[in-house]
Amino acid sequence: MKKFGNKIKLKWKVFGYLLGFSALLLVVLWLFQTIFLNDIYRITRMWEIEKAVSEVRQNIDKPELDDLLLELNQEKEIYIMRTDEFTAPQKMMFANPNSHRAETLTKEYSFELEDGTTLSLTFYAIITPVNATVSTLQFELLIITFLMVGLSVGLAVVLAKKISTPIEKINSSAKNLAKGDYETDFTVEGFLEISELSDTLNYTANELSKVEKLRRELIAHISHDLRTPLSLIYSYAEMMHDFPDEINKDQTQVIMDETSRLSSLVNDVLDISRFESGAPILNISEFNLTLCLQSATDRVRELVSRDGYSIEFIKEEEIWLSADELKITQAFYNLLINAINYTGDDKVVVIKQRVIGDRVRVEIIDTGEGIEEEYLPYIWERYYKVDKNHKRPVTGTGLGLSIVKKIIDSHEGTCGVDSVVSEGSIFWFELKLSDDKQIN
Repeated sequence: MKKFGNKIKLKWKVFGYLLGFSALLLVVLWLFQTIFLNDIYRITRMWEIEKAVSEVRQNIDKPELDDLLLELNQEKEIYIMRTDEFTAPQKMMFANPNSHRAETLTKEYSFELEDGTTLSLTFYAIITPVNATVSTLQFELLIITFLMVGLSVGLAVVLAKKISTPIEKINSSAKNLAKGDYETDFTVEGFLEISELSDTLNYTANELSKVEKLRRELIAHISHDLRTPLSLIYSYAEMMHDFPDEINKDQTQVIMDETSRLSSLVNDVLDISRFESGAPILNISEFNLTLCLQSATDRVRELVSRDGYSIEFIKEEEIWLSADELKITQAFYNLLINAINYTGDDKVVVIKQRVIGDRVRVEIIDTGEGIEEEYLPYIWERYYKVDKNHKRPVTGTGLGLSIVKKIIDSHEGTCGVDSVVSEGSIFWFELKLSDDKQIN
């Protein structure tokens, strides 16, 4: 159950806070300008006497003393007399003979002179009655109170509206975004923080629209890749059911191949989901990278050789790595399958392994159509495809590049692509060499 305070709109909260602050300010003014005025006045006069004593002490034997006493008398209305001559003077009476005697603050101090004698002085100041002043201030404060209340209400209304209106618009747009309207515009005018919030939400909506678009494309592509093998499996299974005596190895091989393709597709989707859910657990071990790549190349070459593909593996030396052999093999396999799917009519794919400094670089080269430069930064993103006219790959699932990126990143390596339109592409990845790599 929500608290009552959470049900109050922001504009009314702002209005209440500003009005409350104004009321508090007026209360403080009334207290200090009326009730506490006499006390504050007495404290101020006493502080002035203490200051005068300090100044007299510093100048007690100096010629400037007379000027100082005159200045204190004229400017501060502080009178100084020898203590033995001090009496309540008649000038302490008000000019009106019927008025009451004014209150006097007195302080007696002794000063040591240069000749060794002691001078005793009495400092006194008249405290003028402030009743009339209080009445005047009360009248002024009454006027100020009405003005402050009016101005505070007006200011509170304006500020509350200025703050709450853009937030209400953003809230309304956010509800539309939650319903799936990714074209929602959050642009509003207001304070800097509200403007930054609207920019952030606009960016969020734009990114969500991209994700939604890619999700739909993924579903369409996976549906396409699922439909074909399922149709083939069903067709051959139906034929085998209707003509059991005519079953041959080619028919069963088609079923096995298409089942394998379905398994690969499901595994790739699961891999993407696993990588997205958190950092993968790596089983680090020392292994021969060159032998690993050679074995994977031989397996794929045997698989696609009947379709006329030529795969060449070029190495300078045998390299050992400390990494997760299974995942590195998977990354290489995905890049190799990608090159086979998109190589040119000559169906040639070249693999190069070479050492650069303290890192090993593996390149997979195809002779396909290449990738335009504007698309290169996005090819590693989830579900991204440069060719929007989806075609069924020769082998694999078409989801491998995102998996490659995440595998190499998890090994603190780097990957990339160099591509020239109409000439082909070079997909590559680099990993740090093992300290005790073996070279044969």
